Amino acid sequence: MNSLRIPTLQIADIELPREVARLGDLAYNLWWTWSPEARQLFSSIDGETWARYRSPIQLLINVDASRWESLVSSSTFMAKYGAVVQEFDRYMNELDNTWFHRRFPDHGKDVVAYFSMEYGVHSSLAVYSGGLGVLSGDHCKSASDLGLPFIAVGLMYRHGYFQQTIDAEGLQQHSYPEYDFSRLPIRPALTPNGRPLTVEVPLLDRSIFAKVWTAQVGRVPLLLLDTDVPRNDPADRPITDLLYVQGREMRLIQEMVVGIGGVKALEELGVKPSVWHINEGHCAFLQLERLRRRLGSGQSWGEAFEDVRRSTVFTTHTPVTAGNEQFDRDLAGRYLQPWGETLGQSTETLLDLGAEREGLNHPNLNLTALALRTSCHANGVSQLNGEVADRMWRHLFPHVSESEPVISGITNGVHTGTWIGTETRSLLERHLGRRWPELLSDPGNAWEQIRAIPDRELWEVHLAQKARLGRFTLSRTREQLSRHGASPGQLRRAAELYDPNTLTIGFARRFATYKRANLVFSDLDRFRRLITAIDQPVQLFFAGKAHPADRPGQELIQRIFELTRDSSLEGKVFFIENYDMRVGAMLVQGVDIWLNNPRKPLEASGTSGQKAAMNGVLNFSILDGWWPEGYDGLNGWAIDPGQDHGDAGAQDAADAAALYDLLEFEIKPLYYQRDGEGLPTGWVRRMKDAMATIIPRFSANRMVRDYVERAYLPTVRSHGAVLSSS
Repeated sequence: MNSLRIPTLQIADIELPREVARLGDLAYNLWWTWSPEARQLFSSIDGETWARYRSPIQLLINVDASRWESLVSSSTFMAKYGAVVQEFDRYMNELDNTWFHRRFPDHGKDVVAYFSMEYGVHSSLAVYSGGLGVLSGDHCKSASDLGLPFIAVGLMYRHGYFQQTIDAEGLQQHSYPEYDFSRLPIRPALTPNGRPLTVEVPLLDRSIFAKVWTAQVGRVPLLLLDTDVPRNDPADRPITDLLYVQGREMRLIQEMVVGIGGVKALEELGVKPSVWHINEGHCAFLQLERLRRRLGSGQSWGEAFEDVRRSTVFTTHTPVTAGNEQFDRDLAGRYLQPWGETLGQSTETLLDLGAEREGLNHPNLNLTALALRTSCHANGVSQLNGEVADRMWRHLFPHVSESEPVISGITNGVHTGTWIGTETRSLLERHLGRRWPELLSDPGNAWEQIRAIPDRELWEVHLAQKARLGRFTLSRTREQLSRHGASPGQLRRAAELYDPNTLTIGFARRFATYKRANLVFSDLDRFRRLITAIDQPVQLFFAGKAHPADRPGQELIQRIFELTRDSSLEGKVFFIENYDMRVGAMLVQGVDIWLNNPRKPLEASGTSGQKAAMNGVLNFSILDGWWPEGYDGLNGWAIDPGQDHGDAGAQDAADAAALYDLLEFEIKPLYYQRDGEGLPTGWVRRMKDAMATIIPRFSANRMVRDYVERAYLPTVRSHGAVLSSS
């Protein structure tokens, strides 16, 4: 079995000495994002430049020749370089030892093509906004670790998602940097005959051209389409400028480009997927191009439709209306009309594929409905979410028995190598062995060894990560205060705000209103009493972005920011600006408690809590998303008022009361209860419970194995040899 290798063109101005030429290979493979040794190697080249950019491409561009002379003559550096290169080569080349090859040796050529609107692989590659993108990135990383023949497709955004700052009034401000692609870990893809790959996407009365870039994620190529090319009309070049652009017509065009253009890019590269995985409805237009190709090979509409359907897997992520992409009927009809002519179908037939209800004069084209009708397997991202989604959408399939789910559940997981802190990783290496990640594929009872880790050793690891979070937070706080015109005295006082000995709660996610970031402030008097108690104080760390069009979400941010400036809460409430993967990692690795209180059942999964638990951070969560599967009564806390109140206001009040009671009567007393050596032994016991029960069950390794066994291979087997020519 061979991993997919896409030929690329080198464009960055990087000159490396012969002795360290392989640094280029390391820099352009995002494997370094989950290899601490590789990151340490790059940091040792120039620590200041690495700290500024945290990108090896930017680093290597800026290294002086004199620095290379010093490094090449250093036996310490060269030994470190050799060890990292050896480990990288082992990872890339030893495919025979991967889980997929050992388990399914006959399926090495059954490629999975994965389409998503965003990918969170690393903060230096800003083609993601939040949980959906990070999930996509973790899916690619674990597919690489497991040895799947897997290729991913998305868009390359010139300005990415917005950068967030909070002004002195607490208002979220948006800025959009322009990225120099030659300084990012991406390279232009080349066709088999060596030409830069560009694909043509028909759009109304014209064609759009998209250049294809490749980001290599371990063994997995990630193809990213870019319309900012000279061949396009100036009005079309900005199509891929912004992720989740507000304009509805531009959003529709983006989604046609990623779907239709992505299929064409795979064809040009000679990649023939056996399975097409649509991750959320944004990319569902890929089915139009796949239908066109089958009809062109002589199949009837019915035959083509069935072949496309039987080779497609679809994942839906949210029951929230705004998360299920839909477009006005007139707008969608205008763009689908030429496709109807191409496919020999009426515009109405194509619109009907995306109708939310059968037989009605539907006002919108819903891409979730389109994806569901053109897929043979559909799943939500937790067991509860699968049940909710099944109830939402099973009316589209009236012929299916009520006892048979239309939408199942494959619970999300997170990539352990990315989200486990450096100190926690070292701890696991000491007690489970250096190759502990391999236990994720065959866990057995190995993870029970975590319970035998000495309490002090685990607690000191946690305190080290907590201290790093404190340094990071204070640095960000000083930057913010300085920008707001704070005096030198205020800036000095900021250094005293964070207390590493205080119980610290983290809340970081997209600031959508249903996630209820303000629930903890429902009873402000009780909240103040709880967190300012002299003997049992509490600190809360918040981070998150609200979409530029989401005014209620931005108002939540403003309210929390105002509380950070409340003199009675000084040093108790922090808001960290510009939430991204780096901020997220700092928080999930360094807080004591992870708070999650969405309005049930609107949380699809909530993977941030899984990342936290892998670092021994205890979840404090509503029983929604993944937590009903993870909670066992010992590894965290469930915010459960005991009944469903129906009314949103009454439910909010009941949930807030349950939250306060747990915090006051269980969580704080346990955290501050210490033994004769000053250790919170009861707390540490729960930390071990969380790590032992959650790491193996909620890793992306397990998630991708579930997709292979429950979705990908059943799809291949049901469709047989026809798939080889998809």
